[in-house]
Amino acid sequence: MEKDSILKFIYRFFDIFVLAFLVFDFGYSVTEIYKTPKFIGLVSITIAILVFNIFKFYYYTTTGKKRIAFFNSAILALLLLISAVVALVNLDLYYIDVFKKITTIIEAGLFLYFIIRLMLLVRYIYQVYYNPAIVFIGSFFVIILVGTILLLLPTATTGSITFTDALFTATSGVCVTGLTVINVSKELTIVGQTILLSLIQIGGLGILTFTSFFSFFFRGSSSFREGLNVKDFTAQENLKDVLKAALNIVAFTVFIEAIGALFIYTSIMDKPEIVDKVYFSIFHSISAFCNAGFSTAANGFGESYIKFDYYLQWIVMLLIIFGGLGYTIIFNFAQFVKTSVVQFFQQASVPKKVRLLSVNAKIVLITTLVLLVTGFAFFYIAEQNNLLLEHRTYFGKITSAAFHSVTPRTAGFNTVDYSDMKVPSLLFMIFLMWVGASPASTGGGIKTSTFALATLNIVAVARGKNKIQIFGRRISSESTHRAFAILCISLMVIGAAIIAVLTFEPAGTDVLKVVFECFSAYSTVGLTLNFTDTMTEPSKYVIIATMFIGRIGMLNLMIGLLREVNHQFYEYPKENILIN
Repeated sequence: MEKDSILKFIYRFFDIFVLAFLVFDFGYSVTEIYKTPKFIGLVSITIAILVFNIFKFYYYTTTGKKRIAFFNSAILALLLLISAVVALVNLDLYYIDVFKKITTIIEAGLFLYFIIRLMLLVRYIYQVYYNPAIVFIGSFFVIILVGTILLLLPTATTGSITFTDALFTATSGVCVTGLTVINVSKELTIVGQTILLSLIQIGGLGILTFTSFFSFFFRGSSSFREGLNVKDFTAQENLKDVLKAALNIVAFTVFIEAIGALFIYTSIMDKPEIVDKVYFSIFHSISAFCNAGFSTAANGFGESYIKFDYYLQWIVMLLIIFGGLGYTIIFNFAQFVKTSVVQFFQQASVPKKVRLLSVNAKIVLITTLVLLVTGFAFFYIAEQNNLLLEHRTYFGKITSAAFHSVTPRTAGFNTVDYSDMKVPSLLFMIFLMWVGASPASTGGGIKTSTFALATLNIVAVARGKNKIQIFGRRISSESTHRAFAILCISLMVIGAAIIAVLTFEPAGTDVLKVVFECFSAYSTVGLTLNFTDTMTEPSKYVIIATMFIGRIGMLNLMIGLLREVNHQFYEYPKENILIN
């Protein structure tokens, strides 16, 4: 036990030292005279961690710990091997130039190593802590603080930003909102943009999904408590499949984002205005799939060189829709299509049809389709003589109307200045933002299933029924109660945010701009009527809180704080309340 404690202490020392060195390395520039000592320090740290992990591999006896040590050793050894090969290939170069090539490789490896250690630490915390909702919320809060500190580093920005602006940007990134008080393309360096992109990826999938991925990767199984912690955030009913689902979610996300980046790259190959096309493609693919809405273009997709690139816009729309539907719905639908095809061509080998498309998937898909089609038709008609006039072809008009229907669904990309949009279109866009994406997806809002259940309940009450029945199933009362709780809480939070912002802003502030901003923040959309960068300092903190509450869900916070462990096994007498 004493030796284990010493090893843990050494491990934590290495973690802190690696973190400090990475912060110094990425966050601060050094003169030419200090580059060689910094490089020697980088290699020395890597070798020391490698030796320590090799020792741990032979010391530990449990499979999980040996697997972690082996994986860490393999990463570090591979880094050093690649660095040696690069050095040998480039012997003819000046040694400082060789150091630069090797430094990038080792930095990437150490960063990956630290991320793995961080995920394992978070996994340990939610493994021993009994309240998954609080851990879920706390993990977002910690990531936001870390992101804020990283964005304050000198090399992250071209000039300097205040703590409030860094906190606002980090919160918007982790909450995949897209609202920003700074110009990402001009005020953030490539380091700052990469930090923001990392925050978007972590926030889009959720920290628990990442920790579950590493847990399954290293152990191949999960404990009962781990399953309870993660099942609500991966939308899995079977505890046995929870961590496996997390592994699939991460793999699916990386696959879709890679395909999206490839298609985006093909659409911008002939655009000389975009300097780093590979980075542009990766950034926008991740931002679109995570429904974040951030762009490295100064005016977003409203820039002249991509405003009429309809091919690019359709790629982004598909990424937004995939991210907004979520892994569970997409895989359920894919399984349904696969089985339907097999049943059609091989009817003899399939004895009978089985219900593969769940009621949840049907509700989400139908609601999403209705909202997309309705939004497209509305914007096509309402903006026909306004914003659509600049598109000369019918295909361009159709693409623009479709883009305006898709992007309010928590994505936040813009091809136009929305302050030029007609008021009816803005009001309808507020409605689309409020509904948002689907459960267990990268998007926000009250969710499509919540809106659908509320609508179905209204119809059921109007018909004099006390149950919601659809697709041969009866919807549980718990789902209906939760839907109305989410709906009411969202309006209360947004209403409070509107009142607070109007209080802090000067007299005469356009109310519609404030309402639009608060709905956009709560639903983690990121669209604005040119109001975000003009807000006062107190209003920024109101929007920060609104984004955070909208991403984690006020109901999740209340459940974490108020849920009773002990259940009541008795009921009070029933009383009807007059509602008219």
